[in-house]
Amino acid sequence: MFFESHNCSFPTRQILKMKSYRLIGIFFVTGAIALFIPYTILTVIFEYPDILREDTATILTKFHEGGRNLIWTWFTFAIAGIPLLPAYILLGQKLENKSALVRVATGIGLAGLIIQMVGLLRWTFVVPVLADTFVNAADAATKASVIISFKTIHQFVGVLLGEHLGQLFTITWTVMITITFARLNMFPKTVHWLGYTSSFIYFLAQAELIKTVIPDFPAWEMAGFAGSTLWLVWLIVIGFKFGVDTGLSSNKR
Repeated sequence: MFFESHNCSFPTRQILKMKSYRLIGIFFVTGAIALFIPYTILTVIFEYPDILREDTATILTKFHEGGRNLIWTWFTFAIAGIPLLPAYILLGQKLENKSALVRVATGIGLAGLIIQMVGLLRWTFVVPVLADTFVNAADAATKASVIISFKTIHQFVGVLLGEHLGQLFTITWTVMITITFARLNMFPKTVHWLGYTSSFIYFLAQAELIKTVIPDFPAWEMAGFAGSTLWLVWLIVIGFKFGVDTGLSSNKR
């Protein structure tokens, strides 16, 4: 790379490497906070994710009542994770020569982020049409067809792609990157255990997805919220570590 040229002095290389780690930290912190804000707003104005346990007619009616503000909030939530894309890529470039896991992990992580974004965007480009059609339908047959359409799209794009595959890929990335951090002794053990713990609890949320097709399947309803929140906290912690800890930035070459 350009900063490894023989014409570039050692102090200059160090400064550039420190800046690149700080940039990774900024992306991680920005992405985590950006995701948390619209998610919190959705819990207030749309009662998300509890609303998803209601019948489809209630979901569509409440969505329609939310109007443009709700649509824009969902759009913001869907794209809020974009800063994590360059964070994953830059971190992968930094560590891929130190661990065989990293290159595979980066691909899996990027796929997970993109799949989840696609899943969330249904609330911006698909659900508004269904909600408007349902609320303004003049006959029961139309309402029934909209309900079937919503359930099908929600189960395929939301549950299967966004939540099942997307979250599993994200969990896999987190575990693989945490293993790499531990092997390279990049962070205190508490940070590593936070990564493992958030991943495990996040994984428990998969039971709720199975419950959508097997109603009596045991599931912990708070697993998704608890796991994703701890995961965001972990991202912020490692982001600050990358951004603030100059010793980390200068020593990991």
